[in-house]
Amino acid sequence: MKPIRPIILAHGGAGSRAMTSSQAACLCRALQVGYHLLDRGSSALVAVEQTIRILERSGLFNAGNGAHRQLDGVRRMDASIMEGECLRAGAVASIEGIVHPITAALLVMKETAHVLLVGPLATKFAKHHRIELQKRQTARGRLSYGSMLRQMTMKRDRHGTVGAVALDRSGTVAAGASTGGIDLMLPGRVGDTPIIGCGVYADNETGAVSMTGWGESIMRVAVAKTICDRLGQGKTAETAARWVLQKLVTRVNGSAGTLVLTPRGQFAISHVTLHMAAGWWDGKGKPTVRDRF
Repeated sequence: MKPIRPIILAHGGAGSRAMTSSQAACLCRALQVGYHLLDRGSSALVAVEQTIRILERSGLFNAGNGAHRQLDGVRRMDASIMEGECLRAGAVASIEGIVHPITAALLVMKETAHVLLVGPLATKFAKHHRIELQKRQTARGRLSYGSMLRQMTMKRDRHGTVGAVALDRSGTVAAGASTGGIDLMLPGRVGDTPIIGCGVYADNETGAVSMTGWGESIMRVAVAKTICDRLGQGKTAETAARWVLQKLVTRVNGSAGTLVLTPRGQFAISHVTLHMAAGWWDGKGKPTVRDRF
């Protein structure tokens, strides 16, 4: 039997903004960290978590230290992670004040019988497990709820979310994502990222998917699971990604990008936005990182 060559893919968001040189360098570094773990025999799950932690910590992306604030000035973040062997998954939503929501999601998977924890009690769970705290947020002037609703109608770039998918030497795939949401969010807004089957999905029988983009549209099409279902029907990673993203556009006027990886190592990076900061590495040469695919 031919040995499985590990591979990792990562993204730093899809939208109208071009990737900066600093973001490109950070993505490259994250891919190197993730791949070296895989190369030394670590699981796809560990590689995905550690890759995303690099992006969360950087402050260069809409996740962790760089997360968007909601309209009341508070960062509320979402994350999820899933592995394809036993379909285990963990997620957090509306978590506050920590650097690494992806690690909180992994702990939900490993330390509880649950999949999703939300709000202040998710934050309490993370603090109990001593996940690193963000620096204290600067207070903002309090807006009335009516003012928040008016601001929400302003046009901004729906840009954000970091994520990764990986294949390890055992043939197991994993997927994860972490986000600060979208611009001009009402307090309490939750997007696709912590919803298993929408923002992420991983199954050794089909593949692994990590999404980025406008969460409200991604949820309405359950994009990650739908792509995996197409893989299960024998479609290639590229064909499955493009078909589902086109459905997202035609049915709900959606906007997104995706990483898709099969247990055989076939992969696709696809988007219907102007840009998608993303890359991949299988240990050969240097990591590939760009913002158009």
